[in-house]
Amino acid sequence: MNAEQSTDSAATSRPGYGQLLRTRGAWTFLLPGFAARQPFAMLTLSIVLLVQHTTGSYGAAGAAAAVTGVSMALFAPYSGRLADRYGQRAVLLPGVLVHAASGLTLTALALGGAPLWALFAAAVPTGASVPQVGPMVRARWGVKLKGSPLMTTAAAFESVTDELTFVVGPLLATALCTAVDPAAGLVTEAALTLVGGLLFAAQKGTQPPVGDTGDGHARVAHVPALRVPGVRVLIVTFLGIGSVFGGMQVSLAAFTESIGEPGLNGVLYGIFAAGNMLSGVVCGAIAWKASPQRRLLVGYTALGLTASGLWAAHSVPLLAGLGLLVGMSIAPALITGYTLVEGLVPAGARTEAFTWLTGAVALGQAAAVTVAGQLEDRFWDGAGFLVPMGGTVLALVTLLALRSRLAARPDGRTVARGVGHRAPAAVD
Repeated sequence: MNAEQSTDSAATSRPGYGQLLRTRGAWTFLLPGFAARQPFAMLTLSIVLLVQHTTGSYGAAGAAAAVTGVSMALFAPYSGRLADRYGQRAVLLPGVLVHAASGLTLTALALGGAPLWALFAAAVPTGASVPQVGPMVRARWGVKLKGSPLMTTAAAFESVTDELTFVVGPLLATALCTAVDPAAGLVTEAALTLVGGLLFAAQKGTQPPVGDTGDGHARVAHVPALRVPGVRVLIVTFLGIGSVFGGMQVSLAAFTESIGEPGLNGVLYGIFAAGNMLSGVVCGAIAWKASPQRRLLVGYTALGLTASGLWAAHSVPLLAGLGLLVGMSIAPALITGYTLVEGLVPAGARTEAFTWLTGAVALGQAAAVTVAGQLEDRFWDGAGFLVPMGGTVLALVTLLALRSRLAARPDGRTVARGVGHRAPAAVD
């Protein structure tokens, strides 16, 4: 056993965050990866604040942000597919340039009083070119942690990192747009994407290999991740999770407004996010003996049950408690879903699979925001909470009916597995 193998063995002998962060070469992609994914959490709110300032309409601002979100959800899987086929660097370099240019174009159009259709036209490439850094980081963890018990720990670490990103990003965007200039949020988002993306792309040594790895496996034709039945089941599952995020955002705002305490919106959503982060940390610290399929079923059942009670909560303490439980149920489902990709998807299609799941959350969130808003406008205060209930229950029914498709083939092999890549661990 050489020195590197000895170090890796010692670092992965038992699951733990300390062992994970001592993985050789991890920090070379973790730090630039965090910088590159931070702007994504700023994008939607920066667009809303800028467009609302220039048009005076929250409706127009929300529509422009929604176009960006839908465009990202639709194009993200193709970005992941290209990264699997040609390498992450080949996709990132032009991607961050296009995103920065289109984001600055959107800013200029908004400041210039351009019509709404022009803002939509700029919003499409802005969303389509969002760098899929999160899935790329997960794929890099997979290269490092092939067959390691640290895979679930890495999944939890990435989940907590994502949650931290979505706590810091909106706060930064709000501060820039309100204290500096309405355009400052979107300009900063474009600059951070460009700098962070280029730094991440420069880490060539940790990106998943492309083509023949020299281990005796021949390269075969690429198999799209969407052709794997288990991935389609997970997409439905993640759409349900997206419905929770979108439904909570709108419904909590409407609830706090209806009781004359709009300032409580941030507090309640913070409790929800804290539950998500807390359970993510705990999930990664446990050496699980149950299979990921069973963990997903149990976790998603808990999510469906807790989300189903939100519409009946008519007091701040009760809503805070339920929100905490809902948040605590989300992280295990997300982490386990991403972990299942390891045994379901060929090594050469995993970045694409990750982006399908990320896009499913974004698409579910966009749909939930729209539906929950309509319910709040047309029915009683809190009617929007029916969206998380409906989304999770429908996804749970699908998951229970098709759970057999989540079983990995013997030795984790799937159709057209022999692309010659080392099998990355699926992490979130």
